[in-house]
Amino acid sequence: MTPYTVLVLLVIAERFAELAVARRNGAWSRARGGFEHGAGHYPAMVALHTALLLGCLVEPWAADRPFLPLLGWPALVLVLASQGLRWWCISALGPRWNTRVLIVPGLALITRGPYRYLRHPNYLAVALEGMALPLVHTAWVTAVGFSLLNAALLTVRIRCEDDALAPARPLPAPGAAR
Repeated sequence: MTPYTVLVLLVIAERFAELAVARRNGAWSRARGGFEHGAGHYPAMVALHTALLLGCLVEPWAADRPFLPLLGWPALVLVLASQGLRWWCISALGPRWNTRVLIVPGLALITRGPYRYLRHPNYLAVALEGMALPLVHTAWVTAVGFSLLNAALLTVRIRCEDDALAPARPLPAPGAAR
């Protein structure tokens, strides 16, 4: 088993950990009256992320892609940074973090952690990882394909989240610049 295969398997294990956290957090949200918003895109998101991980395993082997240190090592740093950012997001949102768009009525928006600086930092982590993980072992077709499809999917996902969270956003003061 190559070190790259071990890396991808570790990312897969991390995904299962995320799903366990999401399941627990979903129960927390639903116990407080939470409901799912815009579930229609979720199967496409699962399929795309599954395809990313499969592409990372298959493309380097099937296309005989080499490990290129000048590309692979910086890409690995980005993968690790994206994991750090993802778990910072999970920590900042606490029981409100989920892989689904679950809204608990009456809760204010989270503005701590990376949400202090970015509106959707978790999707920055997803985009970075989706580009960098395949490039660790020169799987450029997977990197480009995932990145393009992910950009389209994130357009839908971010719109869905923004719509769902709009009631929690404070309205600007009268006469304030928008």
